[in-house]
Amino acid sequence: MTPREMISANAELVVGQLREASGMEDFGYNAESVAWLDGFIERQRVRPEFAGVEAAERMSQTLGSFLGECVVRCYGGVWAELEGTWGVTFGGGNAAFPFNKVRKQFENGAEDSVLSWFETIPVIFARRQAETTPDVTPKKRPWWKLGG
Repeated sequence: MTPREMISANAELVVGQLREASGMEDFGYNAESVAWLDGFIERQRVRPEFAGVEAAERMSQTLGSFLGECVVRCYGGVWAELEGTWGVTFGGGNAAFPFNKVRKQFENGAEDSVLSWFETIPVIFARRQAETTPDVTPKKRPWWKLGG
């Protein structure tokens, strides 16, 4: 199985397993499910049996696959390997790294919220796109030069 196929399989596994747990009929690749995932991570990270780094790493891989698929389906982008790490690229050197973000929330809690991260993606990349795109808006001529 290729890494991309593994990411897709992990994302589908998350949807299949967490749909029932979430109580959401439309649990899937959408913002509402990312919000639920954010709370799920918080509930898992405080469980005593979850104290080991190994459990957080395993869950970061599966939940990160799901989070990245949510990014792709909601905001565009494509999965790619960048310097040995998989992430979602948007072109122009812009990328988001969902595995790292899930891992950070497991380590640091709500201050590294996957939901906040997810919600800022279109804002950040829209701003970067605007900064790198030249202004090609035609200049308006003064009224006294119109028609003459």
